[in-house]
Amino acid sequence: MSEKLEKLVEELSTLSVLEAAELVKKLEEKWGVSAAAPVAMAAMPAGGAAAAAEPVEEKTEFDVIIKDAGAKKIDVIKVIRQLTSLGLGEAKALAETPGGKVLSAVGKDVANDAKKKLEEAGATVVLE
Repeated sequence: MSEKLEKLVEELSTLSVLEAAELVKKLEEKWGVSAAAPVAMAAMPAGGAAAAAEPVEEKTEFDVIIKDAGAKKIDVIKVIRQLTSLGLGEAKALAETPGGKVLSAVGKDVANDAKKKLEEAGATVVLE
């Protein structure tokens, strides 16, 4: 990998999950593409049989919703603060609010990553 690409990878690695999701949206707008399109094409059978069927709309944006902070509320609050730009008080209030949205309208990978981190901290989380 070229030195220029190495530097870019290092810089991108410092982004928070929320910042990475925002970057994806901006690049999609700038280049006029959708990150979900290659996934849909890869899922099609080689024979193209799915082309004749009516396309099924795949959900591309998810909300990460905390149902219960669990016993390790402090750990959950720390993860919420890592995923968002919320302050301590706001993150605490969100952790204590069943049905509170941690992230809104994020991509599938970002949502699954956030869900995994929150569940590892002890929270009960759903994606909608």
